[in-house]
Amino acid sequence: MQSPLFAFTEAQTQDRYALQNPQLLRVALSGHEDVLARKGSMVAYQGLIEFDGEYQTPGQRRTRSRAGEGLDLMRCSGQGTVYLANLAQHIHVMDVDHDGLTVDSSYVLALDSTLHWETIAVDSQYGISGSGKYNLNISGRGKVALMTSGQPLLLQVTPDKYVNVDADAIVAWSSSLRVQMQAQTHSSGVWRRRGNTGEGWELSFLGQGYALVQPSELLPPQNAVVGGGMAAQFGMGQQGARGQNQGNIFSN
Repeated sequence: MQSPLFAFTEAQTQDRYALQNPQLLRVALSGHEDVLARKGSMVAYQGLIEFDGEYQTPGQRRTRSRAGEGLDLMRCSGQGTVYLANLAQHIHVMDVDHDGLTVDSSYVLALDSTLHWETIAVDSQYGISGSGKYNLNISGRGKVALMTSGQPLLLQVTPDKYVNVDADAIVAWSSSLRVQMQAQTHSSGVWRRRGNTGEGWELSFLGQGYALVQPSELLPPQNAVVGGGMAAQFGMGQQGARGQNQGNIFSN
């Protein structure tokens, strides 16, 4: 059998995390350390792998009930190889160190089970209830796989060069940065976009670190049905965690 498809055979690597292509992640499991992946993101696997779709710590359950924000994960354990993807989003593997990483849960594909995360709030400078944005603060040492719509831009923040980012385009940033949510408009109009410019809320970053933005102001379309076809007919399909952000401001 001959076909150009044979150019896309399995990548041969010893790395735990490896990109099969820009939109498909390969994770190798040796039986010693599990990986936590977004529910419904497994597209294939090889070996003896078990999937626990009910994984959630008590602290994370409390946070979800209080803030309405969280990360729906499944625990992948065993020995073998797992392939992960989510709606053909671009995938990027990052190392989390002592500085930590703050990220919108909608952009997390997978992370090492040794990492710790908690929900934090980015408040509006106007002090308006419900106008803040909830994010995940990931700490410890390990790797996390993030998703973006298209190829992202990594901006360096220094004490003498702060960065402003559209709140609809930000993906993640160094937890060591100071951040403030604001709108470039007068206080009585913060619920509107900036006049006729189409711009709205933004985040200002100060300190030393990095901010990651994507070339899109929409969240991944995670209200799309995952696992359709025959599985969906028998009630086994899953819904994504969140719908698209159509440009409205964030709320809890």
